[in-house]
Amino acid sequence: MSAPKIFSFDEVSKHSSKTDCWMVVHGKVYDVTAFLEEHPGGEEVMLEQGGKDATEAFEDIGHSESARQTLAKYIIGEVEAGSKPAPPPKKAASGGFFGWFSGSK
Repeated sequence: MSAPKIFSFDEVSKHSSKTDCWMVVHGKVYDVTAFLEEHPGGEEVMLEQGGKDATEAFEDIGHSESARQTLAKYIIGEVEAGSKPAPPPKKAASGGFFGWFSGSK
């Protein structure tokens, strides 16, 4: 058996659409694109986690052993050791100097 393909979180983050959806669960990378329409909770739930580390969301739901076996069918590799997920986007600041300057308070 060959060594698993290694992906950075940066690479995983590029795959977050309905036509190309990857996610990370427990350090393993899964291409779940083909499963989106079959997911019992709906594709929207999967797409929210697309391109991200979905471990917490996956475990919070309490997936069955059958669900874990299904997920295993979609493994394409592992996350690079030391690779970190991108931080969530920052919310635009409101108010402050520029808010005051632009006339909004």
